[in-house]
Amino acid sequence: TPDARADSRPTMSKRLIPLLDRVLVKRLEAPKSVGGILLPESTMSKLNEGTVIAVGPGRRDKDGSLIPMGVKEGDKVLLPQYGGAEVKLEEEELFLFRDEELLGVLKD
Repeated sequence: TPDARADSRPTMSKRLIPLLDRVLVKRLEAPKSVGGILLPESTMSKLNEGTVIAVGPGRRDKDGSLIPMGVKEGDKVLLPQYGGAEVKLEEEELFLFRDEELLGVLKD
C-alpha cells in the first residue's frame, strides 16, 4: 500500500549527513505547562539539551589522520546557549554544531 511505503522512507533528517566534524542535533522542547498552567512562549527559555540525530565522519589533523567524533547518534548532549546553524527540514527544526562546540554528553 502507498501508506506503508511512505512510513518506510527515511525522514529528511536521516538523509542529511553532516560534513567533517559537524553534528546534527534536535533541541529538546520545554514543557508548555507546569502544574496544569499553560505558559506563554515568551516566558519559556530554550532548553540546553538535545538529541544527536546524525554525525559527520570527523575532522582530519595536519597529518591526515582522522580525529574521531566525541558523540554518536542517539546521545543526549548539553548544548551551548548560543551558536549552531539552524536548519529547517520538512517542518522539523534542527541545529548543526561542530563536535567541539558541544559541552558534554548527558547520561541517565
